Parts: sequence; C-alpha cells; structure tokens
Amino acid sequence: MNRGGLFRPHLAFSARRMGEPDEARSARERADRFRLIILPHMDAAYNLARYLTRDPSTAEDIVQDAFLRAYRGFDDWRGDSPKAWLLTIVRNCFLTSVGAHREKAVATADIDALGATSALADPVDERTPEAIVADRCEAAMLRNTIENLPEPFREALVLRELEELSYKEIAAITHVPIGTVMSRLARARQMLAELLLPHVGTPREARS
Repeated sequence: MNRGGLFRPHLAFSARRMGEPDEARSARERADRFRLIILPHMDAAYNLARYLTRDPSTAEDIVQDAFLRAYRGFDDWRGDSPKAWLLTIVRNCFLTSVGAHREKAVATADIDALGATSALADPVDERTPEAIVADRCEAAMLRNTIENLPEPFREALVLRELEELSYKEIAAITHVPIGTVMSRLARARQMLAELLLPHVGTPREARS
C-alpha cells in the first residue's frame, strides 16, 4: 500500500490553505460562521416577514435585504441569540420598507392595557387525504386570522407563539417595555379567540 500516495491530496490541500492570504482566509471563515449560525433561521425570518407584510413577494424581498444587512453587520453580532438578532434586522427592514410613519401608527394603535415556508422536506404524512385537506384549511384560516390582527399585536403573537422568543427578546426587538409586550400578547390572544370563535360569550338570545 502506498501510504505516501494516500496522503498526497491532503498535503496539497494543506499547502493551498497555508498559502492562502490571511485576508481571504478570514473572509472565508467569516462566511462559514455566518452560514452555520445565521442561515438555520431563514425560515423564521421569512415567517416574520410574511406575517408583517401579508405578502409573500414583499416578504421575500425583505428577507433578502435582511440577510444582506446581517452578513455585512455580522461582526457586530455579540454572541446573543442569533435568531432574535436576525429577526430584529428583519423587522428593521420591514419598517424601512413602509416608512417612518408606521412607528407613530403603532403607538396610536397600541392598547397598552394586539405557514412558513420551510426549506426542509416534510416528513411522510400518513393521514388520510381528507384529514390533510382539513388541517391545511385550518392552518390557512389561522394564518389569515392572524394577518387580520393590527400590526403590533400580530407582531408580538408571531414572535412569541410561532417563533417562541422570550418576553425579553421580543421587548428588545420591538423596542417596548416587557409589560407592553405582555399586554399586546394578552390582547392579541383575546382578539384571535374572538375572531376564531365569534359566538363564544354571545348571549343565547343573540345567537338564536
């Protein structure tokens, strides 16, 4: 066995790596870290953008812009939750796309006391076709109902219930106190229940 021959490709590869300029190697390592840390949260980024914009095409544009910004500013990431960091950028891109007047509208709408496309293949579904269709209809109805909520409440609900971020992370992303986040979530859940179950709590006489 020619052991020397087996190791020649490895040695040649190492030589190329060793001869790689420091700047190029640093850029490559940075890109590798970005792919490893940030890219797994692409679905979450699209999910948030989709609910904020209520338009798939616009959501794709915002996610693309967000990933470009994230890559350019990756050195500013301080090692905290990469998902929360990326979603903050997504939200900022959304705000930029709709204009500064939106922040004022959110403050006015706030009651202060109100999918996603996956890049991975779905597992084999053993349910009946009827059950699959029924579940898809329910999912579509739920998505449409959430999209009809006023923006600050829709945003809080998506970040908490769908993306499972902490109150602290949501507060940091939306730039509001934790108490306001909790108020928005409570109101969003109430609105969602009223929209999905419009007859709950209605007097019997009114329903007859």
